[in-house]
Amino acid sequence: MRKPLVAALFALVITGAGVAPAVAAPAPAAASTSTSVSAVKADAKAAAPTLQAVSLAGTVALSNCSGSVIRFPNSADSDPALVLSNGHCLETGFPEPGEVIVDQASSRTFGLLNSAGTRVATLRASKVAYSTMTDTDVTIYQLTSTYTTIKNSYGISALTVQDTHPTVGTAITVASGYWKRLYNCSIDGFAYRLKEGDWTWKDSIRYTSACNTIGGTSGSPVIDQATGKVVAVNNTGNEDGETCTVNNPCEVDASGNVTIHPGINYAEETYQIPACFTTGNKLNLSASGCTLPKP
Repeated sequence: MRKPLVAALFALVITGAGVAPAVAAPAPAAASTSTSVSAVKADAKAAAPTLQAVSLAGTVALSNCSGSVIRFPNSADSDPALVLSNGHCLETGFPEPGEVIVDQASSRTFGLLNSAGTRVATLRASKVAYSTMTDTDVTIYQLTSTYTTIKNSYGISALTVQDTHPTVGTAITVASGYWKRLYNCSIDGFAYRLKEGDWTWKDSIRYTSACNTIGGTSGSPVIDQATGKVVAVNNTGNEDGETCTVNNPCEVDASGNVTIHPGINYAEETYQIPACFTTGNKLNLSASGCTLPKP
């Protein structure tokens, strides 16, 4: 799980803050039903989208992770703004397998960044709207500020969460507010199940090797470069080549076959989240189309 571990900090001291640590090459892929980016290269070349310049605007730095100010397609400017990060970035500790936290009081603060990565404001939470590490790895905070207030005061717009499933081959940027750094790569495929320690996540995004994220990038928005929308939240990677241990997730296919990809990193999709938030950015886990785990 991509928290700011001592190893990550040590790597930055050795290599410099602007240089990524070395990452092991992926292990040879076992037979799998997972989709791969190589299978769509020809189609991608034939219909390549116009890529946008993704910046750090709208990202936030947490005390131990990264995050972003987000909105949904049906959010109103007058709604209380939301911050997206990981379940394992929750200030009260990792949610247990099967645990879902809703409407928990919080006064956590977030450093809001502009496009250059300069901290322009401190935002404050009013509560944890939703948090879990079951099926996905997500925490959503509700803020004391509205989107209008943030835009008018700091010139920063929220990032919109895409409400459709991402596709293989999509060019993406992982935008880390903690490190004030952008990682660019593509979606290599999807893990049917991603297992790490006691936790299991569904339909996770696997990056191509260029997104060599490190500790502190947990909770970073994964942004589609063609649309500028959030398609996932960065959360983990296989650091040591171990199998299904903490910091060494393994992929499990529908037949139960286990595969590891040393040095490769992952994110949890977010397209299913908008259906669970209704008018006023209010969480409604009983809403039509909402598939997030319930308490």
